[in-house]
Amino acid sequence: MTSPHEIDPRALADPRNVYPTDEEFYRSGRPADAALPEDRPRGGEPATPLRRRGTWATVALVAGIILL
Repeated sequence: MTSPHEIDPRALADPRNVYPTDEEFYRSGRPADAALPEDRPRGGEPATPLRRRGTWATVALVAGIILL
């Protein structure tokens, strides 16, 4: 082995170590239905707006820490 990234010469006969060349790999085109459905469609806002605790919960937390 001339470099650590090459295949071990003892394993060259193993059929699992047969990989297509770059030309063979890129020659194959994309399938006809290559577009995947989006799991998070773009645009628009969520159906229900996000609810936050608001300032009262923060004020109560800070006041509770100060009082302790």
